[in-house]
Parts: sequence; structure tokens; C-alpha cells
Amino acid sequence: MSDTALRKRTRLLRVDLSDGTVTHDSLPAEWRRQFVGGKGLAARLLYEKLDPGTDPLSPSNVVILALGPLSGIAPGEDRFAVVTKSPLSGTFLDSYAGGSFPPTLAGALPDHLLVAIEGQADEPTRLVIEDGDARLERSDCWGLDTVETDDRVDGAVACIGPAGENLVRYATLASDGGDHHAGRGGVGAVFGSKQLKSVVARGDPPTSTPELESLREAHRERFSREGPGEWLRAGGTLETIDFADEMGVLPTRGWESGSFDGVDDVGIEAVQAAAVAREYDDVSVVSDGRGDFRIEVSDEQKPESVPRGAAPISLGAGLAIDDFDAVATLGATCDRLGVDVISAGTAVAWAMRAADEGLLERDLSFGDAASAQALVSRIARRDGELADTLADGVDAAANRFGNDERRSHTSAQQTPSGDGDSLVPTVKSMALPSYDPRGSPAMALAYATSDRGACHRRARPVVEEVFATEEWSPERRAAAVAEEQITRAVLWSLVVDDFAGEVIRDYGASWLSAVGLDYTPAELRRVGERVWTLTRLFNVREGFDRDDDALPDILTRPQVQGGHDGLDREAFERTLDAYYDRLGWDEDGRPTPDLCERLGIDNLRP
Repeated sequence: MSDTALRKRTRLLRVDLSDGTVTHDSLPAEWRRQFVGGKGLAARLLYEKLDPGTDPLSPSNVVILALGPLSGIAPGEDRFAVVTKSPLSGTFLDSYAGGSFPPTLAGALPDHLLVAIEGQADEPTRLVIEDGDARLERSDCWGLDTVETDDRVDGAVACIGPAGENLVRYATLASDGGDHHAGRGGVGAVFGSKQLKSVVARGDPPTSTPELESLREAHRERFSREGPGEWLRAGGTLETIDFADEMGVLPTRGWESGSFDGVDDVGIEAVQAAAVAREYDDVSVVSDGRGDFRIEVSDEQKPESVPRGAAPISLGAGLAIDDFDAVATLGATCDRLGVDVISAGTAVAWAMRAADEGLLERDLSFGDAASAQALVSRIARRDGELADTLADGVDAAANRFGNDERRSHTSAQQTPSGDGDSLVPTVKSMALPSYDPRGSPAMALAYATSDRGACHRRARPVVEEVFATEEWSPERRAAAVAEEQITRAVLWSLVVDDFAGEVIRDYGASWLSAVGLDYTPAELRRVGERVWTLTRLFNVREGFDRDDDALPDILTRPQVQGGHDGLDREAFERTLDAYYDRLGWDEDGRPTPDLCERLGIDNLRP
């Protein structure tokens, strides 16, 4: 692909499953300038297309596959975004995945940035994209898991498993046979509601230019000697579990403790030991520098993957399972079924806590890998009352089986916006992931203000705050969270790999210049601010406000086992005030008219 071709991504592919049509449109030049691509441009289209109050699992919802101007050529792992309204939280939702699908999709649609899918098919369907165009075909893969579906079709495949078909509200969109997932928030359920089993891309990934290769080499050298590169080389995202345990912020036994006695059995040392123990003559364990381990063997022997960071945390420490093979098997089960490992682990942890509290008459206990495995499988198929309810999320289970009197939120799924009956924490009905914020109050703010519900990737102030020699002020916490959220909003509009993006110093201006797009770093920071404000406007239009940027009750109590006290609610509210003030939002968390006018989106205020 020539340098000229690299500049051509200006189009939108529209797919209407209801009438079977595929059309191509030009994206407005103003939109492309204001939002660039990826998350930002997809958010702008979703805001335009969706009426407030749309049921996320209705034909009226829109799901968007988004590329960026750097797709196929950006540093780090190639990624794509999936954007829709979440069936779990009722909020704006963007999820990301890597692997072979993103560069193949970029090659199959060389002049497109977005694929917008709407309507509902009358039978299981696949969308095939190649040679710059697309077509719809009947799918013969309904009922198959993600590995079986990938094996059945030629090309790079993004598909749902049984969890998506059964509308589990945290079902994923899987690619590379379940090795990669657009995970949190339930994009897989949206696909399932539309009877869209898979998207198949066929094409040669974009080729680079000498200028881009020079940039890539400089970025690679900087990445290798700075923080993210160092710890990814050492252990991929699995390093996270060891870090969290050491700092006392590892969610253990359904958030009862901040450390796990069995961490050595499921963490980085266990991965290395298990890999070396495989029956290979010539074997070494390597990290790909992007967050995944693999076993590197001779040409005659196939590489074998081991769990990533999320599985040992949510399915290991979270469920008090210290058997490495059991955690790996449970993670692989989630991957094949197409269910988010964090949400699945938290759902099982809630059930185990509820059984301990006498809310459920079930034979469930922490450390029991077999019962966890069985429950995850039942959740994916909505098999039985408990599994069917847990498939709608922790808050739905708390509402059905708990006895609290929390208010109900009027989001599309009609489940409470609480914190799992105070057994496990959620924000906007999304379970908290990797870090216990009782050891990092700034992390509590990051979870509370994430646009899609509790997320540790929008901002990770925990990696700095836990090492601070003095306690951070509310203003310091607000600044750390807001600036990282803005930066990520820019990078995800380019669609750049999370970790590789951490050593991009100019918001990607030099990379965009190399493909003929001229932005200053200040302009790109404003893009990030604009995108973050737009997704907030989307959520405000859906009825979300300050009450939803909540500190879960469980986090106000000390860890049952561990050294961290509960968070102070008044201190949290002061930090939330500082955060709103920094972003130019009012005291209820609504972007002000002055802010929207400055960002050029005053016409989008609800």
C-alpha cells in the first residue's frame, strides 16, 4: 500500500441486517478532523444514530467496528475498536481486541474507518469483508464455540460463542480462535441479538513506508527501555498479579482480601515453571512484548499459550483457586464460550460470597475449581435460575437473590446500579477489575468516572499512587485520572495499542504526520478532551449523573484480610468535585455549555 493510499481512510461501510443491504458513505470531513477515527469517530456516529433510551439488545442498537488512520501500521499490536450501547451498563461502550483480525480488516477495507451494523437478521448470519466491499451470508456456525467457528471459516474471524448467542450481558467478540477478545460490556450480546455470528475479513495488511519504519524503530527502542516495555518483557500482563499482591491491592476471595497466599502458584513464576515443564525437547518461554506469553518451541511443535493477567486475577485470586492448570482451564473455557473473564470471575465470586452469607442454598465455595467451571458453563447457556440471572450481571443477581433496598436505575436492562449487594463492587453495573482501590483512592475515582463502567484501562493511577511518599490531594488525584483518560481517548481514536501508546509523547502527532494528517500535540489533546466529553454527553443523555459516579459501599469498609482501611466517602466526594472542576463539568457531572462551545460540540448537548 502506498503512502497515498495510507491517507485514504475517509469512508463508512453501512450494513443493514434487516434488509440485507450494504452501502458505502463518505464520513463528514468535520467529523474526521474533530474525532480522527477509532473511538472518537465511532462515538460521534453512535451519538448521531441512536435515540436516547434505545434497548441495547433491540434491532435499533448500532454496533460499530472502528479502525484508525494508523490501523495496520501503528506501533505495538494492531487493534480495532467495537463501539455500541452496552447491554450490561446501559452506557456508551468501547471494547478493543488485537491479533490478526485488525490488520486484515484494515487491508480488506483500505479506504474505510468504520463499519456500522444495524438491524436484525432473520437467521444466523456472517458478514464477509474483502476487496473493499462486503456481503452477508447465512452462517452455519450457530451453536459452535469461538474455536470451532474460527476453524470453520477461511480468513480472519471475529465471532461470538454460546454466551453471545444466549445474550449474556458480558459476552465477548472473539478473534484468532478465542486468543483475543473485545471483552468488557457485552458487545457479544449485541451481536447475538442481531443474529450476527461472525465478521470475516480477507485481505493483505497495509504495508509501511520508510518514514513509518523509522518512527517504528525509534518507538521500539524507547519502549524497550522504559517502564511498560520493561515489565511486559519480564512477564506480560501477568506481572500485574504479582504487583497487585505485593501492594495489597489484589482482589482476593471476592474482594475480601488484598493479597493471595497462592499467588506464587498462579503468577509469573508459575507460568514459567509450567511452560518449561511441557514435554518439549527444545522450549523457551518468551513474552511478545504486548501482554501475552507463549511457549517457543521447534518448528515441528506448535506454540501453546498460557493465561494472561486477567485470568489469574479474576479466576485465580478472585476465586481463591491456586491450581495453575485449573485457572488455565477455566480461562480457556471463558475464551471458547465467548464470555469476559473479569465479569465471569466476579459473577462466580459473588455467588460464592452469597452462598457463604446464606443468600443462596448452593454448594459453592472458594477454591473449588470444579464448581466454578460448572457455573461459568451454565452462565454462558443461561442454564438454571442462578446462571440465568448471573448472565445479566452481578447487580441483577443481587437484586434477585439479595435483600437490599438499593434504588433501581432506569437503564435499558432494568437492573440496579449498585455494588453487588455490597458483596462485590460494581460501577454502573460493571464489576471492578484488577486493583482494589482501597489501596489507591485515585483508582476509585478512575473506576467511578469511567465512561463504560468500572475499567482499569481508562486510567491506572494506582501504579504511581501506591509508591507516593506523601498522600495525594484531591486535586492531584483528579489531575492524574483526568489527564490519563484524555490521553487514552486520543490513542484509542488512532487506534493504538494500550501499552505501546504509553511511550508516545506527542499524542501521536508525528505518526499522523507520516500518513499526511497534520495535527499539533495541543490539537490532539483537544481531540481527547472532545471525545471524553462526547461519551459523557452520551451517558448524560441516557440519564446518568453524579449518583452513578459512585463509590461502591464495600469499598468504604476495610478489607476483611489485608492492610487497607475502607475509603472515606466524604474524601471521595471532594475528589469527585475536583475532577468535575478540572474537566469543566458542573457539580452533577454534566459538561457545561462553555466547555462544549470551546470544543466545537455545543450542538451535541442533550
